[in-house]
Amino acid sequence: MAIGRRNSKLPIISLPIETPRLVLRDFISADLDAVHAYSSRPEVSRFLIWGPNTLAQTREAIRDFQDDQKRKPRRVYELGIVPKHGKKIIGGVGLKVTDWYNRTGDIGYVLHPDSWGHGFAEEAARAMLAAGFHELGLHRITAICDQRNKASARVMERLGMRREGVFRQSKVIQGEWGDEYLYALLASDFNA
Repeated sequence: MAIGRRNSKLPIISLPIETPRLVLRDFISADLDAVHAYSSRPEVSRFLIWGPNTLAQTREAIRDFQDDQKRKPRRVYELGIVPKHGKKIIGGVGLKVTDWYNRTGDIGYVLHPDSWGHGFAEEAARAMLAAGFHELGLHRITAICDQRNKASARVMERLGMRREGVFRQSKVIQGEWGDEYLYALLASDFNA
């Protein structure tokens, strides 16, 4: 892609995305109970700026995801993670185009605790990186995590992301100022 074309049309990601074990798809209203099953849990939101959610907050989040699905051009892809052997969402993975001119995006992920330790976060995030680099033509994708969230940092490192810095007391996380790690990956490194 040419650099510096401000008025170029934003491409879209083809959905759903399939990986060897997962399907990544848009959220629908019927996902409410499955999403609330993880978004309401304190251990899930322990290192996040949101949650634990009330049912109303989870419903609002799904509505926000659905609003993003309708935007033209679409810049935010919040997708449900569904195991191929099941029908119920076990978590979410997201990719947001943060700066189209500089071809930059940001990823994140969350899983129900019953699905921790199976490599699902890495598999879903890797698929989102591929979509961001190959379908959207992004140059750089970043991710952040609370520095206490060692599991998330390990996922980012296994994805090939490089820790580029620490944001000191950058966000209020569950009522306290928290330090965050910044990770990033370039398209050239992902494709190497």
